[in-house]
Amino acid sequence: MTLMPSKALKWHAKQLVRHLAPEPIKRWLLGIESPAYHLWSIGTAIGRSPFQLARDRSMDRPVLTREDVTDVRALFVADPFMIRVHDLWHMFFEVYNYDSDRGEIGWATSCDGRVWNYEQIVLRESFHLSYPYVFEWNGCHYMVPESHQARSVRLYEAKQFPTEWVCTDVLLKGECFNDSSLFRYGQHWWMLSETSSELRHDTLRLYYSRHLRCGWQEHSRSPIIQANPHTARPAGRVRVVGDKLIRFAQDCSPIYGTSVRAFEITDLTLVTYEERVLLAQPFLGPNWRPWMQGGMHHIDLHHLGTNQWIACMDGWRPVGGLVPEAWQAAKC
Repeated sequence: MTLMPSKALKWHAKQLVRHLAPEPIKRWLLGIESPAYHLWSIGTAIGRSPFQLARDRSMDRPVLTREDVTDVRALFVADPFMIRVHDLWHMFFEVYNYDSDRGEIGWATSCDGRVWNYEQIVLRESFHLSYPYVFEWNGCHYMVPESHQARSVRLYEAKQFPTEWVCTDVLLKGECFNDSSLFRYGQHWWMLSETSSELRHDTLRLYYSRHLRCGWQEHSRSPIIQANPHTARPAGRVRVVGDKLIRFAQDCSPIYGTSVRAFEITDLTLVTYEERVLLAQPFLGPNWRPWMQGGMHHIDLHHLGTNQWIACMDGWRPVGGLVPEAWQAAKC
């Protein structure tokens, strides 16, 4: 087929985009997503309870942005998880690396949870990583980052915390596991994971095991949510608050990263699962902070003591009308 010069130019440009441009750019330039660029950042908040996070003006700005990342060219930062070791807070989060075209796991530190210092990338693979669910168990530190491109749930152990992580076990494989969230309840480990292979964010599965490293099997009631992008995809650490077991879910409709909703798990055994809506309205959503005008999709809560909680979360805002400066070369 003979093409006119202008059409031929457009055709060749599309081929370059398909083969060379990072995935978020492809999706915009090829018309898969809206031209608005979602700039994700990370912030923190402190409150008297998980559901009374204060609007402290000193926390109106994000604590980490892509500009803070010094060792790679970052398109955005998102999915923060915190852990306190001795007197220092450590935060692990996704850094989307422009050059490698995939997510990698970054690390930052803070003495008070308000002011954070970016340190470095601590984990990268040949596939996308995000949602670094970090926790401590029996004196060891573990991380379960999202690795849906590898179609597996992988357990990493810190051989030298916080910078050296080794994959020691594959807990599950065969599905497109998104934002897997592990927690200990009763005598078992439990895992919530969104598994829509077409990234519809609408299918939540439940797994359990007596042991962290092995023996994982799917619950008889799983999938516990189907065809519901408002409530299926996990949005952070499962928490016990008072006598309630709370899970947080991303509301991914009408667009991905709309808001975060809270649910109480009221019945959890090896053969039963029940939950109820904890709050009628989204727990957190657009415009809760100036830097999350578009929305959010993640929160990690920690109890500091009597009547005090701290949380880290992410959020996005549309910027630049079309694309950030770092994408201009690819657009041309």
